[in-house]
Amino acid sequence: MKRKVGTVSRGIRCPIIRKGDNLAQIVTESVIDAANSEGFELRDRDVVAMTESIVARAQGNYASIDAIGKDVKEKFGDNTVGVIFPILSRNRFSICLKGIAKGAKKIVLMLSYPSDEVGNALVTLDQIDESGINPYSDVLSLERYREVFGYPVHEFTGMDYVTYYKELIESCGCEAEIIFANQAKAILDYTDCVLVCDIHTRARTKRILRENGAKIVYGFDEILNKPVDGSGYNAKYGLLGSNKSTEDTIKLFPNECQDLVENIQSLFLEKTGKHIEVMVYGDGAFKDPQGKIWELADPCVSPAFTAGLIGTPNEIKLKYLADNDFKDLSGEALKEAISKSIKEKQDNLVGNMASQGTTPRQLTDLIGSLCDLTSGSGDKGTPVVLVQGYFDNYTN
Repeated sequence: MKRKVGTVSRGIRCPIIRKGDNLAQIVTESVIDAANSEGFELRDRDVVAMTESIVARAQGNYASIDAIGKDVKEKFGDNTVGVIFPILSRNRFSICLKGIAKGAKKIVLMLSYPSDEVGNALVTLDQIDESGINPYSDVLSLERYREVFGYPVHEFTGMDYVTYYKELIESCGCEAEIIFANQAKAILDYTDCVLVCDIHTRARTKRILRENGAKIVYGFDEILNKPVDGSGYNAKYGLLGSNKSTEDTIKLFPNECQDLVENIQSLFLEKTGKHIEVMVYGDGAFKDPQGKIWELADPCVSPAFTAGLIGTPNEIKLKYLADNDFKDLSGEALKEAISKSIKEKQDNLVGNMASQGTTPRQLTDLIGSLCDLTSGSGDKGTPVVLVQGYFDNYTN
């Protein structure tokens, strides 16, 4: 009898991970134990994915606000630091901001509006329309912002991030000035020393600043990109992808972990005889239609993955075949015709009308998004996800 189930995503419970734990062994054994406990079998081309959080925790990749402050001080000296385009997040940015403030005498914090890069709104588009303000060109002082918009709070967190960030800076003995603008070069009217905090547009922002005369420009990816007094660090992403650990420490995005995923793949082959694909995942790449928040606050969905996860899906749309090529068929004849088309499909369907409506995204972005939704971000206790049948199609 043919298998009646397609893709299955399972959250796998694991022990709480601590620094120095043998993560490869823990992940492999946890998945095998789950299979034995729940009565399912591992198959070739299953995908085992683990959150970036447990990888960084096993690495002990943590840093204090003092380490951040020291790095900022070394890079910017006593200059006023323009901190531009941060996201509005207690988890992602607030502790980093405390660290930055410990390394500066004055910060000019420039917030984008009506929302940050990932969709967290300061104000609504309707409020912008009603105000007559042009967000593409107008630079607002804090006083002007309050005069027009008052004290709005975030829809989900209930936070007034403007007040919150200002108080965080001042609590570290640093002077704070807040402005609102969407053009990077606007900060140069206040200081020519700039820390670029946007995530996915950071390269463009740095270029614009340098082209317009900025003297010192660093990105979030260049703070703690090497150890400071033995701290954690991330050579490629710096503070990008970091999360709050305590009120005074952050957990950074995991350092190089390609060896880890390949080691786990080898362990599965050794213990089960199956060729399992393995990846590390962070935020999924999807957008919340209610809050308009784009989930991807990490610099990438997957910092490490095995070779079988390179590329994009190569799929054809069943409903296109059913409604067009085989619109006069039904029943077993339709099934056989569609199956034949799938088996004979080209290796590259780019431009083929039968593939329209399929998702042209990287496999790691798609699978990582599925895993992020499966594991959640709270107390499920499933930092490892097993995805089965992802590479199946109608003919399998």
